[in-house]
Amino acid sequence: MKFRTSGTFAAISIAASCGIAYGAADDGKVYEGVQRPVIVDGRIGYVMTHRAWAVQQSPEGKVECPAGYNDGPREQFKQLFPSDGTKRTLVETQIMREARQWFPDMSEEGFKFKEAGGKVSYGLDLDDKIGAEDFTNQDGVKGVDNQLYRAIGCISNYRAPEGTIYHFEQEYMRRYNYNRMMIELSGVDSLVNDPEVEVTSYRGLDPLLTSATGESFISGGTQRPDMRFGKTFISHWKGKIVDGVLITDASDYRFPSGQAFDTNDFHYIRGAQYHLKLTENGAEGMIAGYIDVEWFNHHLNTSWSTHHQSYGQLSAPSLYRALNRLADGFPDPKTGQMRGISGALNVKYTQVYINHPPRETAALEGAPAPAVTPAQ
Repeated sequence: MKFRTSGTFAAISIAASCGIAYGAADDGKVYEGVQRPVIVDGRIGYVMTHRAWAVQQSPEGKVECPAGYNDGPREQFKQLFPSDGTKRTLVETQIMREARQWFPDMSEEGFKFKEAGGKVSYGLDLDDKIGAEDFTNQDGVKGVDNQLYRAIGCISNYRAPEGTIYHFEQEYMRRYNYNRMMIELSGVDSLVNDPEVEVTSYRGLDPLLTSATGESFISGGTQRPDMRFGKTFISHWKGKIVDGVLITDASDYRFPSGQAFDTNDFHYIRGAQYHLKLTENGAEGMIAGYIDVEWFNHHLNTSWSTHHQSYGQLSAPSLYRALNRLADGFPDPKTGQMRGISGALNVKYTQVYINHPPRETAALEGAPAPAVTPAQ
């Protein structure tokens, strides 16, 4: 590929968007294009461009939600406090209901919660068992653990494409750099079959590289990892690549999740595993594990006000009860209550070059991050 010298700037711009490096002579002229390899020193990086809690959906929810979808805060409020002439105080009504968001309990409530049903779901077999509550995935594999789907599958907010949370999670993936989630594979000999690779997660610092319309993501960009404030988001996995699919072992994973008005929080997945179809331009698949129930609830109420939850009929107090009722992993050593609920994220990535800081800079930035423990 050759360009006229008058078009040097345009050539470099096109090259950058296509992941192509061009050599320049001493006079600054660009003459010859050379495709830059995506695996450099046995490493390849990917940045996340799509993330959504894995919810199996049939048209209008006829299969998984035959009784319809759950009621939200406004519908529940009308049932609790009908316009029947009874005088009620603000403390007894609005403030009481808002307090239930932040101080939930497991007391019985007068609303029937509708769990998602059906036999098919996204997810992985996390416990190497086939139980009565397990699903079968789209490929016919049995033993899939995804109790989070039972809890959120009949809540409009989490359903694609209209659900408010579903929609805005994609929007905020682009808008807020806080949400820049990356993985880097090292020890890579092949993206088709490799018996041993290592995977490291990072929080990135830079915007996503998109097309001119902003509708699609372009591979070959660069990302700088946050080695200081993002240190709590660094996790490590051992894995392998089989027929182009990355499969990892389990490792705890905190990942950034900033939402409305750039409110920054995170989710915590215990025993997270990757299952990603890899290419030189991107990756697609899922992250599955046991989502920490307390942090899920904390993130929900920190990031989505009652007003915004109402857009998709999401009652946080009702969901909290369902999460605890359906939780199926990581029991509390004192009470025996399960602290994690099996679930999965459907994710997409595009390939990037991760520019690590020099060792000296990394050492300065590597100050220990503040200790983080699940909400009580």
